[in-house]
Amino acid sequence: MPALLEQFANALRLAAPEFGIELDADRIRKLTQYYELLLRWNPRFHLVAPCSPEQFATRHVLESLMLLRHLPVDAGIIDIGSGGGLPIIPCLQVRDDLHATLIESSSKKAVFLREVLRNIKPAGRARIIVERFESVEAPDAGFITCRALEKFAETIPTIIKWAPPDAIFLLFAGENLRAEIETRLKSLVVERLPKSEARFLIIGRA
Repeated sequence: MPALLEQFANALRLAAPEFGIELDADRIRKLTQYYELLLRWNPRFHLVAPCSPEQFATRHVLESLMLLRHLPVDAGIIDIGSGGGLPIIPCLQVRDDLHATLIESSSKKAVFLREVLRNIKPAGRARIIVERFESVEAPDAGFITCRALEKFAETIPTIIKWAPPDAIFLLFAGENLRAEIETRLKSLVVERLPKSEARFLIIGRA
């Protein structure tokens, strides 16, 4: 495992500038700590699909950190279908002013998320709701994100109806899902993710 962790940390250092992200040694240490936990838990809970350390650094962690440029100081975020902690855990590790509600229906994955949140400082900036999102009232937050929700295209209308009325959506999508989202949201900004021809971050309001 030490070799995998070193490869992951090196990939973060090398690729972060391409994503417009600054990562000092302490932030890389925190992100590597998260990756180490995920490697330990993934065989049991299938949190993310298997991939190389370099792929996890770029496609998962650095893509998640693309949210940060759209989040003002002290922003509150709802992460629907948090699963293995993406995109919200890397964001919480890099920005200690953010506050988040993680909604995850799997009790097994919630156990992993609680373990990860023990390392998030200052404490108390994030909480987990172990339910399907539509079964609970939407928390008060200015932003909603979602990265890998099952049947995402079918669920988007429900998410939009459920969300706080003034919330800004920060959604990750491929080409097909992008078209669906663009029919549902307004005031759209669409950013192509670095190192990809067909993945996007879409920012908009209901």
